[in-house]
Amino acid sequence: MPTPLDILHSTKEERKAFVEQQWECMNHCPSCGKCQILRGNDPLELYDDYIEGKRTYRDITLEIRKK
Repeated sequence: MPTPLDILHSTKEERKAFVEQQWECMNHCPSCGKCQILRGNDPLELYDDYIEGKRTYRDITLEIRKK
């Protein structure tokens, strides 16, 4: 998995593209598992604070995993 872009050294558009790329559907649920992690939620909504530069990608990911 590529390293998330630092919020201080990236643009909103770059962070949005990163989230879209990381959570792109692979159309192979048995081996992927992304849908299970997201629990049917839109990744752009879940990672909105990261995209807006308010929180790190890591913090949001840890929060999602704890739910």
